[in-house]
Amino acid sequence: MQETVKSKFRFRLTIGNKILGSFIILIALFIIVVSIIFGNGNAIDTVVKNSRDNYRPSKDAINEFILLVTRSRMLVTNWVYLQTNTEDKDALRKLQNDDYPALRKQIVSLSDNWDQNQKLQMDTVFLKFDELVTIQQESIMANLQSFENYEDPTVKFMAENSIESEVIPITNDLIERLNVLAQKQGEVTSQSDVEVISSIKQLKNLTLILGGIFLAIALVSAIYLLRSITKPVTFLKNIVVKLGRGELVEEKQAKFSNDEIGDMALAMDNLVTGLKGTTLFAENIGNGNYSSDFKPLSEHDVLGNALLNMRSNLAKVAEDDKKRNWATEGMAKFGEILRTNNSDLLKLSDEIIGNLVKYLKANQGALYIMDDQDEGEQTMSMKSCYAWDKKKFLNQQIHRGEGLAGQAWQEGDLIYLTEVPQNYVRITSGLGDANPTSVLIVPLKVNEQIFGVVEVASFSSFKDFEIEFVQKIAESIASTISAVKINARTQRLLEESQEMTEQMRAQEEEMRQNMEELQATQEEMQRSQAETESTMVAIHGALAVADYSTDGTVAKVNSNFLDLFGYTQDEVIGEHHRMFATKEERNTEEFRQFWKDLAAGYPKKGIYKRLNRKGEVISVRSNFSPIKNRSGEVVKVMEIAYEMKA
Repeated sequence: MQETVKSKFRFRLTIGNKILGSFIILIALFIIVVSIIFGNGNAIDTVVKNSRDNYRPSKDAINEFILLVTRSRMLVTNWVYLQTNTEDKDALRKLQNDDYPALRKQIVSLSDNWDQNQKLQMDTVFLKFDELVTIQQESIMANLQSFENYEDPTVKFMAENSIESEVIPITNDLIERLNVLAQKQGEVTSQSDVEVISSIKQLKNLTLILGGIFLAIALVSAIYLLRSITKPVTFLKNIVVKLGRGELVEEKQAKFSNDEIGDMALAMDNLVTGLKGTTLFAENIGNGNYSSDFKPLSEHDVLGNALLNMRSNLAKVAEDDKKRNWATEGMAKFGEILRTNNSDLLKLSDEIIGNLVKYLKANQGALYIMDDQDEGEQTMSMKSCYAWDKKKFLNQQIHRGEGLAGQAWQEGDLIYLTEVPQNYVRITSGLGDANPTSVLIVPLKVNEQIFGVVEVASFSSFKDFEIEFVQKIAESIASTISAVKINARTQRLLEESQEMTEQMRAQEEEMRQNMEELQATQEEMQRSQAETESTMVAIHGALAVADYSTDGTVAKVNSNFLDLFGYTQDEVIGEHHRMFATKEERNTEEFRQFWKDLAAGYPKKGIYKRLNRKGEVISVRSNFSPIKNRSGEVVKVMEIAYEMKA
């Protein structure tokens, strides 16, 4: 209580200072009100200016860009399909040479106030529109200049194909991207409107709230000044009367003002509280409670200082007994663990590290044991862990001198860290993770031979007697590990000898069966290959066969195919399949889709009208089969056909 009350009087307030302080508070509140109103006004002006000069013009410019892209698609389409429409052609040239550069310059100027993501998206839109303009100029406008260009079916087909496969997809992508940017600018504009309304509403609310605060402070100040004078005088009178009768009064938990009258009341209250605390502290020492808090009334408090010295001496004796009992119980506990788990090294490791972490009241632990290696550089592996970061670290190997565990192995001495690096290890729970406060690494050593390392991490520091305890049980653990590994090695050699005999017998039988299966497989493959070759010879002898690339280019034909259409091999190799199609069919969307489906792996069959070398229409029944490689990709298309006679 004495400490608590003193903290309340860190700053001295006399009665005159209280009155002055009330006026200072009112003046400060007035300054705060003016500052808040001025700040809100500036914020509203800034939001309105940004909306007028950037947000709304940006949104309008993006919408104008969307219209420009749409007009570009319409005008270039008219260029292809409306040969004599010079007005639209002039409009397309003006759009590319004048309208687009002017709009781009405007958007670039406005984008200085955009966020980085929107700028990158707008740059992508410019690049794609530049690509679209290039396609329009090179693939359409340059190729369709004269009447002869429009009458050339190949040029006209390539231009129409460019519209379908390039112009329309790029235009749709541009419109979609610009719609996203327009939506973002719309959201920014709406947000600015909301901010203006919110700022105005906030300014109104602040005005009402601060007016209420003015009234409340005035009322509280009057009540505070009244009670800060009368209450301490009454308390002081009651204490003096009871002390005059020899009573040790009860603590009142009174709150005093920091003025002249309050100083007297506080001094009396501190005296009573200190005497009660001294009496309670003496009773706690008599009951064996050495952890109770106590502070003398002053550095000259003879009784209080004597009680503190007595408590220190008694607590030291009790602490020494507690440490000895703790170490003795621990040695007995781990002795029992080592005796009852000396047949399985993994189980022994789990029992050791789990019980050690719990007994030390630590948070994490790991046990490394030397690997059994006949040759090469010696290593040790983590055999068990407790609350480690990831289970996969159970297979972690450490070389001599590697990391802190390897350093403890190399030096043969313990390592104790109280300043743990941030990336060394993390203690994790369902509520989060944190860096440990201390890490203790002790080698498992007996007769100067290292059998492993034990590592323990904790949020609290390890005490000297705890470190000494871990060193003692490390020797017992090393001795037990040595015995367990010797027993395991003997058992393993016996089992390996028995398994090797059985494996040799099984391998002989398996080898004999494999040879028989291999011979049968070879014979079956030879029969299948002969059948396949005979089938292909029969097909080529009776039917017309042609191989095409996936885009429809003729790659190979047999003699029956050449006889069917009346061409020579040099006349068809490298030509597109459309040379056999009728004029009505070759430029249709169905014909293009026909080869797209084949390239996608869908076979086609049916009776088709075809033109031979003389221009005669013949009916052909054809079967188109996509041929795939081992990875499932279509590498060519095979046609097997014969003529349908009337």
